[in-house]
This record gives sequence, C-alpha cells and structure tokens, in this order.
Amino acid sequence: MIDDDTQKRVLALHDLSCFGSCSLTVALPIISACGHDCIVLPNSLLSTHTGIEGFTYLDLTPQMRPIMEHWGRLGLDFDCIYTGFLGSHEQIDIASDTIDRLADFDTLVVVDPAMADNGELYPTFDEEFPVHMRRLCSRADILKPNITEACLLLGIEYKEGPYDKDWILMVLRELSALGPNKIVLTGVYFDDTEIGAAIYDKTTDEAEYILRGAIPGIYYGTGDIFCSVVVGAMTCGKSLLESVEIAVDFTRESISRTYNAETDPRYGVNFEAGLPSLIRRLGL
Repeated sequence: MIDDDTQKRVLALHDLSCFGSCSLTVALPIISACGHDCIVLPNSLLSTHTGIEGFTYLDLTPQMRPIMEHWGRLGLDFDCIYTGFLGSHEQIDIASDTIDRLADFDTLVVVDPAMADNGELYPTFDEEFPVHMRRLCSRADILKPNITEACLLLGIEYKEGPYDKDWILMVLRELSALGPNKIVLTGVYFDDTEIGAAIYDKTTDEAEYILRGAIPGIYYGTGDIFCSVVVGAMTCGKSLLESVEIAVDFTRESISRTYNAETDPRYGVNFEAGLPSLIRRLGL
C-alpha cells in the first residue's frame, strides 16, 4: 500500500486536450490511480486533440517558466519527471530547464518525444523539430518513442513493418547512443498477429519484446496511456520489464474495450474502466 508518508510525486509536462482522452486527461488519472501525487505543467490548452477538425488552441508557453520557477522557490522535488507533447522549440528548452531546476540524482526522467506517427511528422512541426527534440532525449533515463519518432530522431528513413529483430536492435542501440540508458520502443511487430514494445538496456546490450494480439484500427491517445502506465508502475517500484508488461496489457485491454463497443476511435479509448484492475495488479 502507498500511504501519505511514502507517496511519490510525479511531474507530467504535457498539453491539455479537453476532449479525446490523451495527454494530461490520460496521464493525470492513470498516475493518480497508481497512488502518486501527479503534478501537471500544461504547455497548451486545446478543445480536442489535433486529430479532430476545428480544435481551438491556446499557447501556455508564457506561463510555463514562471510556474516552474515558483515550484523551485517552494523547494518542491519530484520522484519522476515525465514529458510528452511539446509544441515548440522554446517548450523543449523549458522542459530541459525544468529537469535542471527540479530533478535531483534520484529523479527518474522519462521522455516521450510525441511528435510523429504513421511515418509522418505532425503537421504543426517544422523539419528541424526532431533535431531540437534530440537535446531533450539526451536528458532522459528512459526514452519512449514509436517507430516513426525513432527514425526521425536518428535521421534514418522510416520503415514500415513487419520488422526484423536485427533492424529493431540497430534502432534501439542508436537511440541509446543519444544518451538514455534504457529505451522503450512502441509499435514493434514481426508479423500481423502481434504488436507491442521492445525494451533495451544499454548496460547489458540486450533487448526484450512484449507482444500481444493485434486489434485492427487506429486509436488516439494510446501512446499516452502506455507511457503513463509505465511511469506509474516504475514509480511504484516495478522494474522496467514489469512496467512495460503491465502497460502493454492495460493498453491492449483499453483498445479491445473500445473496439468491442464500436465507439469512434478519434474520441480516445476507454481506459477508465480498467483502472481498478490496474490498481489491483500493482498491489495497491
């Protein structure tokens, strides 16, 4: 059990999309369900995620640094700093400064370089954005890109799956050369029946794969769900392998729940109904 005396504090630095089950509307409930105090630093406010036409957008960059500096004056410390979608080069710089100001030796830094999918950079970003993102990735203890983001970070041509293990291992090694000791690569599959994640540890030069049955369709927000579970589980003291296994299962169950209900996948997946089982699996 996690009680008030041992409660961990996680800083989630993401956008806030009010509708569509992604970013902070995913990270906050999942990390809180894992028993942690989830502190948020929103970088933008959107009516919906960008996959839904006509969204409104408010840039919160002018507020980010004053918020972070106020926390510094209060002497707040964090067990984990978790960055997701960042909307500009300046926000990347602020995220790096936040790590400098608020992380100590024991703080776990997890970077999800949310900037691309399905072989393409998000249209809101210029071609230089991945170059700037590399600077933040070098600060991570754990880096969690998808295949598209990995290729952009490395400056290599995007490759569609199914993949072979030699190519995946090459990508994992090159990502670790950017700085992080551990890599979690999502969207990995070797045939059309299973999909999941690869884990790489630079100290052992070994890769492990956690794959589950594939479900047809494209579902928004699943990367945020997956990474939030990894962050929550690791902050509970689980190993990276255990955390990724829990995250793969939780994400797949959320997708399956949505697929069976035949709801519009643009609106996000039903992860909320799985939170009680996540709490039980973590032994809380």
